[in-house]
Amino acid sequence: MADAPVLGASETVALDDDVFGAPFNGPLVHEVVVAELAARRRGTHATRTRGNVRGGSAKPWRQKGTGRARAGSARSPLWTGGGVVFGPSPRHYTVKVNRKARRAALRSALSIHAGRGSLAVLDAGGFDAPSTKQAAGLLADRRGGAVLIVLGEDETAAAKSFRNLEAVSVLPAAAAGVADVVGAATLVASREALDALTARARQERSGHGRRDGELQSQDAGPDAPRR
Repeated sequence: MADAPVLGASETVALDDDVFGAPFNGPLVHEVVVAELAARRRGTHATRTRGNVRGGSAKPWRQKGTGRARAGSARSPLWTGGGVVFGPSPRHYTVKVNRKARRAALRSALSIHAGRGSLAVLDAGGFDAPSTKQAAGLLADRRGGAVLIVLGEDETAAAKSFRNLEAVSVLPAAAAGVADVVGAATLVASREALDALTARARQERSGHGRRDGELQSQDAGPDAPRR
């Protein structure tokens, strides 16, 4: 069974082998990371087509007799200040990824950190008040790259302590995605956040087609109402 050291202490925390001992699936992790990064795009880019450009309703000059090329509107894409052809328009970039695939990718990302020893546990209860100096001391031996701190929702004192450090990102456990975990050289999670990540990445053991958190009665008869 793998374990992770506790920062600032001599103890270790045992890790779930089903979550932190999974084999690495590179293509699956890549698929989930691309989907997560695409979903973060706002998709508000837009250009004005010839129908959105102001002016140009009248024909600039007569069709024949001027010696110049034919022109029907000053909003033509050929003209300076005219509309844009095939320009970007507002859209969304979300890509659907199955729940089981997301969980498997998260297990792969967490297992990589557990296997190479870049995963540590933080005792967030040790921060009575925000202290950047105390936070920097805990990470003194783990500043070789980007550090991701994953905390619980109520661990605000620890979050304020780490958020001012260079190359250190602080995220709640519910918002930490596969892209964040893979992109960090060191992963530090509080005990509460570690339990939350383990629950998110745990393999689904319910029946086929059931949703997360959905409870179904095992002894329901054939006349039981369906949801």
